[in-house]
Amino acid sequence: MSAPPSLKAPATAVAGSPRSAAAPRTTGLSSARALPTRRLRCSPSAAMAGASTEMADAPLDWAGRSLEELRSLPDHDTFCLMALAPLDGRYDRFVKELIPFFSEFGLIRYRVLIEIKWLLKLSQIPEITEVPQFSKEGQAFLNAIIENFCIDDAKEVKKIEKVTNHDVKAVEYFLKQRCSSNPEIAKVSEFFHFGCTSEDINNLSHALALKEGVNRVMFPAMIDICRALCSLATQNSGYPMLARTHGQPASPTTVGKEMANFAARLSDIGKSFLEVKILGKFAGAVGNYNADVVAYPEVDWPKVAEEFVRSLGLQFNPYVTQIEPHDYISKLFNLFTQFNNVLTDFDRDMWSYISLGYFKQIPKAGEVGSSTMPHKINPIDFENSDGNLCQANSILSGISMKLPISRLQRDLTDSTVLRNLGMGLGHSLLAYKATMRGISKVQVNESRLVEDLEQTWEVLAEPIQTVMRRYGIPEPYEKLKELTRGQAVTKDSMQQFIDGLDLPEEVRSKLSKLTPHSYTGLAEDLARDIEKWVDLESGFQIK
Repeated sequence: MSAPPSLKAPATAVAGSPRSAAAPRTTGLSSARALPTRRLRCSPSAAMAGASTEMADAPLDWAGRSLEELRSLPDHDTFCLMALAPLDGRYDRFVKELIPFFSEFGLIRYRVLIEIKWLLKLSQIPEITEVPQFSKEGQAFLNAIIENFCIDDAKEVKKIEKVTNHDVKAVEYFLKQRCSSNPEIAKVSEFFHFGCTSEDINNLSHALALKEGVNRVMFPAMIDICRALCSLATQNSGYPMLARTHGQPASPTTVGKEMANFAARLSDIGKSFLEVKILGKFAGAVGNYNADVVAYPEVDWPKVAEEFVRSLGLQFNPYVTQIEPHDYISKLFNLFTQFNNVLTDFDRDMWSYISLGYFKQIPKAGEVGSSTMPHKINPIDFENSDGNLCQANSILSGISMKLPISRLQRDLTDSTVLRNLGMGLGHSLLAYKATMRGISKVQVNESRLVEDLEQTWEVLAEPIQTVMRRYGIPEPYEKLKELTRGQAVTKDSMQQFIDGLDLPEEVRSKLSKLTPHSYTGLAEDLARDIEKWVDLESGFQIK
């Protein structure tokens, strides 16, 4: 096999060794940190940082290796300083786990994987006699290219692309060059990319990136937040707190109950991710297997395509054009947008609670709150999360609205949009980590909670007028409105009103004992019971 025109094949090792063309690189990658494992169960004892439980399936070693390799590059810090996008610069250290999946390197690697897996699939189809089954050595050679794919390999692909001006064709040429040293594979190398359109390779690459990146990186971070909120709920279930509707004093709640509300909302969204099916197509230029049928009419191509797509751990979409229509990506990103909206609500509530003094912020040594006001401790983590969630949702919703629309059998507008999948997820991940930092820095300010409740005896107007209704006292609402609306209400004035009510003595006595601190309904019980409602084992996963 000669190299494609104008392309010089790289030097290769001696033919015959199954791993000669894809031998492991000595880049010090053996100590690579594994990706986060899946977090399970809501526990009140869970640490704010989100301690993880063991996951049955093993981490993706290649992703950890690629991160270590990236960190070993001598110019990484310079690149971060000059990066146009803040995710690749200032915030690089917070979102680096996504790099192996959604970077240009990740996309190239997934394309290499798909091309090789397809060649292996062709060798298993009896009717395609031109591609006989590979020997164990041949299979090992091909799999080693995937397993040992590194940044230098990706650079080689990019070098070829400068000539071809076509990214997927560059991957095909790269594989032909890499396999030229292996006679068994070299003689069938023209079957790389056989019957494929570029989008057959691309759609499966993006699908794998989404499934693995979301399952391995995004969901664990989202579960951490749910677990932290469960802990806040149970640990602070009994702290009475003045509620506010329309920004004004309302019936009291507890700190824990308000945290439980968010834990329940977010975990409920997590269950909906199970409904998302990551789809793939492999049906050629316009979705009809045209070229395949002409070359091998005796092969059941729809069956072969479905087997191949499912072998990758993806669901099969049989009705497509040149592209998989991306409807599942819209559904997936809409769920992220929904989760992010709820988390924005939480961030802003925490900002307000801190502003009211209900939470104290724990100062961090050496940290500066203001360049001119030395006393400041600002809720910067919740603000940072809020801002990044806004940015994330603008990207996620934009992608969600754009991708399902493509002129006729396909236009190229989806291609550039798909390259931004990691941007929306990256800003989301950045926000999730900021929220977790914010949670870890706050503690309940009980004295401030007590102070506010002591100054708002008017909130007892609700239970008193409700009891008056039960005992048939006329115009209960109107009488309490006259007493409390726009008036300064104290413990004594409320007691005086209760004493004048025509109620049974035991009822008046019960109302007299009621205080803003004790009038919290079942809030404490609801907060303590949050674990019964938050199920993190059956949600936050894509199968």
